[in-house]
Amino acid sequence: MGKIVAVVTADINQVAGGAPIFIVSNSDEQQKVSFKLEKILDASAHDLQNGTMILVDHKI
Repeated sequence: MGKIVAVVTADINQVAGGAPIFIVSNSDEQQKVSFKLEKILDASAHDLQNGTMILVDHKI
């Protein structure tokens, strides 16, 4: 199991909740932001294939 530590999305209408949400304008920006956060947070990025990526800390 793990904990969602961040969400990166191009569609704010698809997300809500307690994790920080980063809004991006396109898929290229989404990839860049997600992979930088992946390194900073020491988490794993998972693409939900709907314009949203989640970053999960699997150590928790």
